[in-house]
Amino acid sequence: MLTQKARRILLPTISALFLAHVLACSAETAPVSPQRQPVKIATEATTPQEVTSPDTMAKTGESMSGETMAKPGESMSGETIEMVGFSGYETSVLNLFDIQPLQNGFHYEGWAIVGGKPISTGKFNVGPGGELVSLNGSPIPQGSFATGVELKDATAVIITIEPAGDNDTIPASTHYLSGSVSEAQVSLSIGHGAALGDDFSGAAGTYILATPTDGDGNNENSGIWFLDLSSGTPAVGLDLPTLPDGWVYEGWVVIDGTPVSTGRFTQIGQGDLAAPYSGPESGPSFPGEDFLFNAPEGLTFPVDLAGKVAVISVEPSPDDSPAPFALKPLVSVIPANATDHFDYSIGTPEAAFPRGSASIDSGDMSKIVQASG
Repeated sequence: MLTQKARRILLPTISALFLAHVLACSAETAPVSPQRQPVKIATEATTPQEVTSPDTMAKTGESMSGETMAKPGESMSGETIEMVGFSGYETSVLNLFDIQPLQNGFHYEGWAIVGGKPISTGKFNVGPGGELVSLNGSPIPQGSFATGVELKDATAVIITIEPAGDNDTIPASTHYLSGSVSEAQVSLSIGHGAALGDDFSGAAGTYILATPTDGDGNNENSGIWFLDLSSGTPAVGLDLPTLPDGWVYEGWVVIDGTPVSTGRFTQIGQGDLAAPYSGPESGPSFPGEDFLFNAPEGLTFPVDLAGKVAVISVEPSPDDSPAPFALKPLVSVIPANATDHFDYSIGTPEAAFPRGSASIDSGDMSKIVQASG
């Protein structure tokens, strides 16, 4: 038997040892806290796949500290980057030639047709040297656009001209270039059926110099009318295809380096839509203009058009600029000895029309290209 003094000494020690044993056993058998369970997530930046972490992951789009992470397309320092091909996604790569910069907020936009529906592949413009740039003017490396969607089933690619402020997901009616997809490659042209549908190789025309709106015999070399007088009666003088929605024709005369419009038109056998420089009398029901009044700054009307340049352009509608657009199916120098009421021909220029190519490339997480600082 232990004495009362011994019990007072041993009991606290036994109690402490027993408590330590209980705690040790509890630690070995206690379940892992739910907050420490492995977490499985799938992000929009990759194809669905498991990502395991021993710690609870932050909400999508937030840092572990709760601070908002950089937006998609930006680095943590705020730089804009071009994410070329996230794993499982695909990219559209464009190479365009003889494409002019658009003005006043207008811009180009690429579209892939997948399952009969258009999917935007990205907005862009063209820099002074013909390079593709973002809407803020930053170069787009290698013309590559990360789309964030699968494009392997795309059947066509279309380039449209979009108006300033456009932010919808519907292509504008102004289809500029397009082509069908074949083995992930696309040849883009204006003649494709989803663009203007004609390459203008058959375009031709006839015009005369005359000023019918100020009476006979007055300033006759100061007007141009796109008609044919070979039969003795005014007839259609232009051989041009009917344009699709989003496009109109416009006549021009380049006078001392300044292009002056003769008016816009959609029908070659009807008058154009304006007569800002003509006289008070009626003109023929064909495209054309008399340059008699209201001369643009730096020019003087009437003006002899002999030796000037006659042009028929194809303009986007709505238009980004009052200047002639890049599509000019008919161009001709008016003969220096030209006389009024005589038929002259206007033909196709030697300059190449806008064109390009596109390719659809599989994504690769190893390709991350900085687009702008």
